[in-house]
Amino acid sequence: MNKDLEIWQFALERLEEQESVTLLVVAESSGSSPGRQGFKMIVAEDEFCGSIGGGVMEVQLVQDSRFKIQDSRLIEQVHRKNVPDSSGMICSGKQTVIFKELAKADLITIQKIINYLENGIETYFEITENSFQIIELHGFKQNFSFQNLGNNSFVYREKPGFTQNIYIIGGGHCALALSEIMSKMDFYITVFDDRPNLNTLEKNKFANRIEVIESYEKIGEFINSDQNSYVVVMTLGYKFDEIVIRQLFDKNFKYFGVLGSKAKMKTLLKTLENEGFDKKRLSKIRTPVGLPINSHTPEEIAVSIAAEIIAVKNS
Repeated sequence: MNKDLEIWQFALERLEEQESVTLLVVAESSGSSPGRQGFKMIVAEDEFCGSIGGGVMEVQLVQDSRFKIQDSRLIEQVHRKNVPDSSGMICSGKQTVIFKELAKADLITIQKIINYLENGIETYFEITENSFQIIELHGFKQNFSFQNLGNNSFVYREKPGFTQNIYIIGGGHCALALSEIMSKMDFYITVFDDRPNLNTLEKNKFANRIEVIESYEKIGEFINSDQNSYVVVMTLGYKFDEIVIRQLFDKNFKYFGVLGSKAKMKTLLKTLENEGFDKKRLSKIRTPVGLPINSHTPEEIAVSIAAEIIAVKNS
């Protein structure tokens, strides 16, 4: 389940039980702050869901949030010792956190957010010092925006949901393991395979979408160029990998990796180069895929791929 969806569902449940509920959102951050823009948590009377970065600063803010707060306010934290607004941490960053007390009147907004997340509908919500609502933004490309207008006046906007897509081509054991790991992060997971009734597809409860396609020759019809997309090819064998590479070669992705032995993939890429495929573009295909950690099992391979993807995402 997407982390955002889990957080909003928790808020809905607790508000319906007439509990006191506070929303904490990292509106902006810089340096080595443990909380990044968009990190959020819901604090109820005896439990919380989500995180704004952890550590002593989170513990303190959770405690503070259990006192009644009027409307919304900003808390600025500096993660250094002996400075104003020190968080008690020394990681040398800073962050601004929004405190928003939620009430019954906010149930409609929360229900809309949950509905949009469950159905993959793009939307935005906005928090100001006096409001929490769904808004329409046309032509707005950012996932987050924040304006601190001073005197506790601000505008925070966010597009909830997944910010990255991962397309796993091939639905075997490695795909199952990779789906499980990536499901714990901010990725919408789609798995493709051309084999109906595949056991590992049936076991895959972690992917957001599973597509059984007629042939890998048609994979290009399902995946568009997108700099927020990550593609991992792990089909049944060498010849299917080649088909997929040919179909996706001219598309632009943030990450394009292919699972396979070093020798076989070297031969494959050389064959494509000899056919006239652009050498520079071929060199951007990550293969053997994943960080070199001497991985062998599907789970180890999945860890190596996930780590490489995170390194690319955060670079």
